[in-house]
Amino acid sequence: MTEPETTPRRRGRPARTDAATGPGARERILTAARAEFAAHGYDKTSIRGIAKAAAVDPALVHHYFGPKEEIFAAAVEAGFAPALLAPDMLPAGPREELGERLARFILRLWEDPGTREPLLAVVRSAVANEKAAEVFRHLVSRRLMMPIAGELDVPDPRLRSELAAAQLVGVAMLRHVIKIEPLASADIDDVIAQVAPAVQRHLTGD
Repeated sequence: MTEPETTPRRRGRPARTDAATGPGARERILTAARAEFAAHGYDKTSIRGIAKAAAVDPALVHHYFGPKEEIFAAAVEAGFAPALLAPDMLPAGPREELGERLARFILRLWEDPGTREPLLAVVRSAVANEKAAEVFRHLVSRRLMMPIAGELDVPDPRLRSELAAAQLVGVAMLRHVIKIEPLASADIDDVIAQVAPAVQRHLTGD
């Protein structure tokens, strides 16, 4: 009687499935990385933890993104992406309304929980870790400050764009992180109306 054939048992790691290595794997890793960095911060997030959350092998995380600072940079850019559209707001109307357009766009991002939480995660990581802060500085400088400065026909455009950003980020932090009253519960349209003239002065000197 012929013995039934059996499939030899393979040693080592199990074969990767299409789900683990297919076209959606990179997006799952990035989504998992954003969640891990948001939940644990830069220092306590690991490649292994990201891989586990994305249901992939840690080697695949390295394959797509390299070391931890590189996947953090990708996660930061994804989480910060809505804010990176701010320079597009500047040429979309009269010069005398630059401050109002930019203030409304940035502060409204912080009002929406869907965009606020990724922004908060980025800021918290940047404050707590120098390597994370370096990644964040490079992104903000290259993708936000320089494009805004490029839209300004004034002396010291880079400094002016950074002062405008400092004004808006300061308001957002006091309102949503430190939650100082009455700013924390003030009507957002009233806040924008108060802040916009200061942002306008930073951008244009008007």
